[in-house]
Amino acid sequence: MAGHDNDLAAITAVAGRLARAERLLVITGAGMSADSGLPTYRGVGGLYNDGGTDDGIPIEMALSGGMYAQRPALTWKYISQIEQACRGARPNAGHQVLARLEKGGRQVTIVTQNVDGFHGQAGSGDVIEMHGNLHQLRCPACNHREQVPDFADLAIPPVCPACDGMLRPRVVLFDEMLPDIAVARYEQALAQGPDMVMSIGTTAVFPYIAEPIRQAVREGIPTVDINPVASPLSRAVDHHLAMPAAAALTAIELALATSGLGETAT
Repeated sequence: MAGHDNDLAAITAVAGRLARAERLLVITGAGMSADSGLPTYRGVGGLYNDGGTDDGIPIEMALSGGMYAQRPALTWKYISQIEQACRGARPNAGHQVLARLEKGGRQVTIVTQNVDGFHGQAGSGDVIEMHGNLHQLRCPACNHREQVPDFADLAIPPVCPACDGMLRPRVVLFDEMLPDIAVARYEQALAQGPDMVMSIGTTAVFPYIAEPIRQAVREGIPTVDINPVASPLSRAVDHHLAMPAAAALTAIELALATSGLGETAT
């Protein structure tokens, strides 16, 4: 196994495998959007490093389905804080590289844990948003739906214009189940049999994220982990690029272009 591969040889090796891949499965987490300036809940620049909130409860409790059912205005308060901290951010170079890989002729399926919608904004067409999208709102009472660029003009909590109910963002809160449609699409992508699996910016703590990668390792399918911080997953894959997502993907794309490997899978 590669361990901490972040040199030119490793990048070239990854580019070589990518050049031969026709069906690429990409799994992305918070590190994918870090280069866009998005803060995490915790860690360097985290919004809730001490685990608490202004209301004296853990952020995971404030952003839980149970709390939303009991005190939706409180949950909306912290959803709004997170959106405001991310407002104005845009897809970064890494998102754009993935979109160009798809346009180059590969089947690129992106499974993301992020709710920022950046993959779609960058131009990727086959995106499975496992945890939803912060900018898509829905009224549980009448099923009214709308897309908003940000929450700047929203009352918090927002009122449904169709029935005066309360809108909620299409996101999976803590203690809620993953959406059936997203799960079904993910299972379909796995059943199609990717010939390369890439994990970007996630420690893959959830079994539904980690197991497909480990299965690919067992089956000899090329696997890559892009993450500045090593995780147990990093030690299992063929190549671990200990780099930020945008830098690693930009370097891989450059290696494809300059080594004669080309943009499309042939």
